Amino acid sequence: MSEHELAPSDRVRLRRKPQRGRYDAETIHAILDAMPVCTVSCVIDGQPIGMPTVQWREGRHVYWHGSAAARLMRAAEGAEVCLTVTILDGLVLARSALHHSANFRSVMVMGRARAVTDPAVKAARLRAFLEHLYPGRWDTLRPMTDAEMKATAVLSLALDEASAKVRAGPPVDDAADLASPVWAGVLPMRLTLGAPEPDADCPGDLPPPDPATGVSWG
Repeated sequence: MSEHELAPSDRVRLRRKPQRGRYDAETIHAILDAMPVCTVSCVIDGQPIGMPTVQWREGRHVYWHGSAAARLMRAAEGAEVCLTVTILDGLVLARSALHHSANFRSVMVMGRARAVTDPAVKAARLRAFLEHLYPGRWDTLRPMTDAEMKATAVLSLALDEASAKVRAGPPVDDAADLASPVWAGVLPMRLTLGAPEPDADCPGDLPPPDPATGVSWG
């Protein structure tokens, strides 16, 4: 299987509005790379639980990290999970309430989560995560201690069962409503980084990070 091909299973293939489904690696990877915030869900003691967290992609795997003592991190290891990411691109205003919608890009990944246990591999994954958000920052920081590394869990999920869902464009009104004197169109949305805000203990002569070099949100 090539880098540009995925084999979606029935459980990730879209049934409602299937024309919005995307199964190519290029689309799925681009959405994952553009939006770090995700939700990881699994079943714990018979109850579905969702955990908002931050993900990053390397090749054909997606990763997330958290406290090794966290209940969901421990429960997810070796378990079937569902990871979702959504980017809201705009609000779609139609001429009728029914046809109001939203432009968005989303990804759903399903599979069995695996723990990254080798300390060197874990350090490399965490470095890749930080460098994706803040290029060049890892080398400016003190090294992680053994205790910090032990307290941090890193889980991975293969992108073997993944699909994207995308909606773009103007509203789709009924033909009979097109002559209605109601404004219709799209209100675009985009998440951006603001000006850096140093904390009280940050020396004033240290240059702040440039938001333009950080992750491209969306």
